[in-house]
Amino acid sequence: MLAGLILALHLGIVLFNIGGLILIPLGAARGWGFVHAPVWRILHVASWTAVAVQAVLGRACFLTLWQAAAEGTGGEPEPMIMRWVNAILFWPLPLWVFALIYVLAFSLVLFLLKLVPIRRRK
Repeated sequence: MLAGLILALHLGIVLFNIGGLILIPLGAARGWGFVHAPVWRILHVASWTAVAVQAVLGRACFLTLWQAAAEGTGGEPEPMIMRWVNAILFWPLPLWVFALIYVLAFSLVLFLLKLVPIRRRK
């Protein structure tokens, strides 16, 4: 159960990170004010910073490690939904590929921060 909760949290963070990369430029083009919101944008940058730093240091995501520890080796079969989400999130690629992808995505986040700046409400 704990592994499933960690997986759900991990999926939520992945959706938040990728969703932000899509919503920020789209929202800026359409005039959506929330894309300039300080808290949302700072959380987005902070989340991508954590992802990129872990990848550059050659470490697996701490959520991945926690999930693996929570799963243990009890031999219990994974629920079908958990298998599907795992298949979406975890690809069998070398760590350097993920590091490259994450650093490029982080660079895009920083570019979007300049292109679509944070604004405080008046």
